[in-house]
Amino acid sequence: MINVSDQPAPRSLIVTLYGAYGRFVPGPVPVAELIRLLAAVGVDAPSVRSSVSRLKRRGLLLPSRTAQGTAGYELSAEARQLLDDGDRRIYADVPPEDEGWVLAVFSVPESERQKRHVLRSRLAGLGFGSAAPGVWIAPARLYEETRHTLVRLRLDPYVDLFRGEHLGFAPTVEAVARWWDLAAIAKEHDAFLDRHARVLRDWQGRAASDTPPEEAYRDYLLALDSWRHLPYVDPGLPARLLPEDWPGARSAAVFRGLHERLRAAGAGFAGV
Repeated sequence: MINVSDQPAPRSLIVTLYGAYGRFVPGPVPVAELIRLLAAVGVDAPSVRSSVSRLKRRGLLLPSRTAQGTAGYELSAEARQLLDDGDRRIYADVPPEDEGWVLAVFSVPESERQKRHVLRSRLAGLGFGSAAPGVWIAPARLYEETRHTLVRLRLDPYVDLFRGEHLGFAPTVEAVARWWDLAAIAKEHDAFLDRHARVLRDWQGRAASDTPPEEAYRDYLLALDSWRHLPYVDPGLPARLLPEDWPGARSAAVFRGLHERLRAAGAGFAGV
């Protein structure tokens, strides 16, 4: 249903594959199985091998042997923590309206200014908005993941974390529009909808019994690979603080629909 010539990055697809299915396989996933599963979404064997090597160098995949002695790869403890943190975002319910905020306030000595850049990049990647120089803000539910990330990267000595509420002086809806680039976030949601809403419509037009495992696997993996980045671009701000006709709820509904229809059927092709 999706044109696989519009190909996502192989390394991203491998992470998505482990998040969706690979981590539930007992023991390591054999290399030959990774090649088979990635071929279904248009990734050739050399790309799989080179991407796995990069993930191994990053410490996310560990070489191992299956019970039959076949070469394979399993997730490191760090990778499992990243996937667990990601689950809370990727499969999250509608965010609460009044959960408060977590603030990250950091100060990095000039002699270590490169860490200042890393901190800004990581906080932005977690979905934080910039409230002021050295002051970043996000919905309060992101506290635990933020703490895990900063400790893992050994950046915690430079940061203080706070919980709180916004008391003014500008209305919170105006402040949020300064802290985040809402137009850019909306554009990301629109891109997801352009690519995957029609896929969901096609599946909804078919009987539930007409869900071939390989086809379900392919469409689900590609949708999940597109979607899993969005909850980091968009941290799930309360609806009352967002513009009218915000596309985030629509894109979340499309992903949930694809997840409910395709994930279990695709597991058969993935061998889970």
